[in-house]
Amino acid sequence: MRAARKIENKQAEVHISGAETICERKDIDRTASGFIHRALTHPRGWPDRIIVTIEQLYEPPLLIPMLPVRTADTSDPEQALQMVLDTLLRLDVSRKAAVNAMKVLTGKRQMRGAAIIDASSGKRCEPDSLRGVRVSRLGVDANARSSLARMLSRRGINTETVREALTLASKVAAHPSIIAEVCMSDDPDYTTGYVAAPSVGYLRIPNMKLMGSSHGGRVFFLKPGADVEKMIEYLERKAVLMEIRNPQPRT
Repeated sequence: MRAARKIENKQAEVHISGAETICERKDIDRTASGFIHRALTHPRGWPDRIIVTIEQLYEPPLLIPMLPVRTADTSDPEQALQMVLDTLLRLDVSRKAAVNAMKVLTGKRQMRGAAIIDASSGKRCEPDSLRGVRVSRLGVDANARSSLARMLSRRGINTETVREALTLASKVAAHPSIIAEVCMSDDPDYTTGYVAAPSVGYLRIPNMKLMGSSHGGRVFFLKPGADVEKMIEYLERKAVLMEIRNPQPRT
């Protein structure tokens, strides 16, 4: 589902809401209705266009591991963004690449998808810098849904936002050419972002921005020399289901 609103007297539009999942045929009606309700009640405002696309999968989705979930102790945007920077540097992302990612997250220009940045040179790699790259065709394996809900409930974070972000981050981290991901929601009433990578897990970082701010974005850090086209094909077209393979740490 994608919901947007056109900007008056301009060809551009404002992104309002986006969501997707992989579900069984019997759940299509309920799932689509839930996505439409989300678009119509989103804090970013009323959309003038909602697009719902339903596609049948003809191949079994790839099973990928869920990233371990952790939460940092950050009390304000300055502390949170410093945590992001320090974590990225530990993951072998260059300072230039990390700083360029911060500009994407905090800039006025909002992309529809994610930016791709070379982890060494800091250069942007996505073919369309306005559209970006949209991670698609992802969901949670049916056998993992109850365990996931219990695990997140114990931490007080069993929300749709967290479940969807964790699923997306796990798909991204499963690709060998991606070193790390950083994300800050553009929702004005959600201030927690994250850094994700196989070695740090899904690291939630509270207070990345002030309440009411519509700034936000998503950046993938690519290994130097990686095949950008093949990586985008995986992110946008390869169907995956997240499963829980290891016990989750209580952090």
